[in-house]
Amino acid sequence: MRTGVIGLGAMGQHMARNLAKAKHLQTVYNRTLTTAESVAKECGCSISTTPAELAKQCELIIICVSRDVDVLEMVKAIKNDINANSVVIDTSTVSSETAKQAASQLKAVDAHFLDCPVSGGTEGAKNGTLAMMVGGNEAMLEKVRPTLNAIAGNIVYIGDSGSGQATKAVNQIMAAGINQAVTEALAFGKAMGLPMNKVVDIVSTGAAGNWFLDHRGKTMLAGTYEPGFKLALHHKDLSICQEMTKSISENALPIIEMTLIHYQRLMDEGYGDEDISALFRLKDKSLNNP
Repeated sequence: MRTGVIGLGAMGQHMARNLAKAKHLQTVYNRTLTTAESVAKECGCSISTTPAELAKQCELIIICVSRDVDVLEMVKAIKNDINANSVVIDTSTVSSETAKQAASQLKAVDAHFLDCPVSGGTEGAKNGTLAMMVGGNEAMLEKVRPTLNAIAGNIVYIGDSGSGQATKAVNQIMAAGINQAVTEALAFGKAMGLPMNKVVDIVSTGAAGNWFLDHRGKTMLAGTYEPGFKLALHHKDLSICQEMTKSISENALPIIEMTLIHYQRLMDEGYGDEDISALFRLKDKSLNNP
């Protein structure tokens, strides 16, 4: 299936590479032309200088950008040139309402939109093992599933437009809670004077074991916060979760509220581009350097 990728950040670049390996990649577009040139050269595909130019060439369009406004901007840019019955996949993390707006705009020009946020970070994108949660028309998902298998290891249809993004919100809230728990527990262990690498090894094999502890535990203890998922982006996602919560209840969710405060403090200190495990900086400072 002739596929184009819009947005070649850390996630989008890996998606493009895996699509190229599977011989699906037709063309790429990125606001920074030099990035598009580098990826196109590596992948052996063409460069589109505008989203509209990309849309004309493709049956499947994958959007991987950062924010709601960017998604809607890209949909607006392609909708007058997109081919009928084309499918647009949005792998960004945005609100359910944005997904519904995008689906409505593309339906008006006989194209299809699936909200397909992903989880797994840059490691999952690189390895083609992302978890993908899908909202929209199930028949359209089945049409493009063979192509999406090149970038995702687990693709699950959730329901109508917006439900993929709502599921991603569940994921992001849970990730915040896990981050809070792991960073706080490891800071506590360090304050107790324990041999922390051994602690990570044994705790990882028990009931408290989890992916974040396995992949970030020892790096945060070593003071290394190379981003798999940038803290500032998780802050953006949790802000979306906060607004979604307000739409259904007057009650706030403590994990969201607390993590937004902590992340904002770290962003103010210049750590927004670090991995979310940089939350350990605050916990460590609180317990070990009061």
